[in-house]
Amino acid sequence: MRVLYCTDTYPPQMNGVSIVTAASVTGLARLGWECAVATPRYPPAVHAAWNRDFVTQRSEEAVFDFPSVAAPFYPDIRLAGPRVGQLERIIRRFGPDLVHCQTEFGVGRAGKAAAARMGVPVVSSYHTDFARYTEAYRARWLEGIVSRYLARFHRTSCRVYTPSTVSRQDLLRLGLTDVEVWGRGVDTELFHPGRRSEALRAALGMGSRYTFLYVGRLALEKRPDQVLDAFRLASAMLPRGVIHLVIAGTGPREKELRASAPRGVTFLGLLDRRGRLPDLYANCDAFVFASVTETLGLVVLEAMSSGLPVIAIPAGGVRDHLRDGRNGLACREGDVQGMALAMARVATEWGLSRRLARGARASVEELSWVKEIERLDRSYREVIDSTGGERITKRSVAVNY
Repeated sequence: MRVLYCTDTYPPQMNGVSIVTAASVTGLARLGWECAVATPRYPPAVHAAWNRDFVTQRSEEAVFDFPSVAAPFYPDIRLAGPRVGQLERIIRRFGPDLVHCQTEFGVGRAGKAAAARMGVPVVSSYHTDFARYTEAYRARWLEGIVSRYLARFHRTSCRVYTPSTVSRQDLLRLGLTDVEVWGRGVDTELFHPGRRSEALRAALGMGSRYTFLYVGRLALEKRPDQVLDAFRLASAMLPRGVIHLVIAGTGPREKELRASAPRGVTFLGLLDRRGRLPDLYANCDAFVFASVTETLGLVVLEAMSSGLPVIAIPAGGVRDHLRDGRNGLACREGDVQGMALAMARVATEWGLSRRLARGARASVEELSWVKEIERLDRSYREVIDSTGGERITKRSVAVNY
């Protein structure tokens, strides 16, 4: 069996979509699938700084990449606009049984159009709540336009995958029918409390301070400014030097956030996902997250897997996993004072912090990628069998289109 992924983000670019796509490729390859990926081309400097092995173990996939340009105001994101004919030639060469469009724009859109012309069944993923992004970027008037576009895009898919029950309900309200909750796996061996050590805490500059962690893009929709504001308030409630905040990630607001950060905040930028990031999770004490636009919130699962209590808003995909008083503390949207009080509470109530840490780890121990990939394998085969699609004869496959 062969599957072609059409995506506008893939390693070395780091975000939830690229990580899930890479995990799917690796997992399916282990089950005997042949996988190919159509994606934007990334600059040599990015590849030099990041080896794909830091995301997932290397698998033998063909990568067809397209010329890309940096997105305005967010150069880490690459924009590619391949012609439909280019995707048709890739489909003819590779001969996929199925095309999976991971994103709704650029490469994903061209891949869907090409697959339709070639008679290959198409599935798609709804990873990002772009309609809610319009509120974050003060363009609420675009919400209806974005929602209608997403509905049109996914309506022509044989099946739509989304990682939470909340986002599934959103899609059903848009008139879609065959929507499957899939993709909420976490590597519970990589992200593990056993990586914690006093030596590592000392090397990371934490010492005895109760250390909060934020991992994610430093962009408006993630609301990292609210995390900083809550930390500032919590610091004022406690003796000086008791708590510490570490921020891992980059984005368009990084310079502004660094300039406005209070004392006791450390910015680390992007970290190696198979080494430094798992160590960082395990050696912090709690995770803080203010976003309300997540369809999953992969970093929340990684934090829980690492044994960290989570302080967050139970919105979007986070709602499926956050249990107030069991694996974390829930806050109301926009309630910075409430988030600060929660931070002060876990930092000073050791028994509560340890109980929530145990609950966090227990709540994700069954969310293994192995099980999720096996489910995906069965789902793909079901779609292929139901459509009766005939695979295009495979030709030679060249890496880099």
